[in-house]
This record gives sequence, C-alpha cells and structure tokens, in this order.
Amino acid sequence: MCIFCKIVNGEIPAYKIYEDDNILAFLDIGQVTIGHTLVIPKKHVQNIFELDSETAKKLFDKVVLVAKKLKKALNIENLNLINNNGSLAYQSVFHYHIHLIPRYENDEFKITFPTNKLTEKEFKDLEEKIKNA
Repeated sequence: MCIFCKIVNGEIPAYKIYEDDNILAFLDIGQVTIGHTLVIPKKHVQNIFELDSETAKKLFDKVVLVAKKLKKALNIENLNLINNNGSLAYQSVFHYHIHLIPRYENDEFKITFPTNKLTEKEFKDLEEKIKNA
C-alpha cells in the first residue's frame, strides 16, 4: 500500500486541511514554501493517465477550494500548481497528487523551463499528430 493510501486510511498521521468522501488535502511534510499542500483523490490512482473524468472533476474542484483557503489564510497572491506523472517527470509518490505551493517575495523555490526551438513544419506536424491521436 502506498504512503498516501496509508494517510487516507489513518495509518500514518497527516496535517489535514480538507477532507470529504473522495478528496483529501494535507500539508506536505517537506514544506517547499510555507503552506505547501497536496490534494489527492482518496481512491488510489497512480497518475493522470489512470485518472477518470469524474474523479478529476471532484479533485480539481477541491484544488480550487484549497487554493482559496491558502490565499485567505496565508495572505498570498501567488501560487504554483504542480503535478508530476512518472519517474522522468519527478513523480516520487505513485498516487496521483497535485502540489499547491504558495509563493512569497524572495522565496527560494525556482522553476526553470528550457525551450525547444521548432520549425513551422515541426509545429504543424506535432499539432496534427496530437490532434489525431
């Protein structure tokens, strides 16, 4: 059983900030910034590729709710939503979860995105490939 399922089942304690029959939100034990929260479906789903539409709707509805709770409680105006799927994408717990990371002036959390330069033809080919999948 995964660590998040153990939290859902009450086998491991957590600092829960929201819970209903389907969704759980709790403070990440490794606070990247103050208020770093994870929102998970209680049902074990490994990643976004296994996530069904109904669970996704319920989950994201609560992501918005929890984000607003963080905004009010922590007086923030900035927040990162991060979701990693698979080990190459840095997923370390294989139970679907969304990180809500409050951002503060001069915090040390950094995200960088290298850019791939594509030609017009490469963009068109990629567009068609994805649209037709």
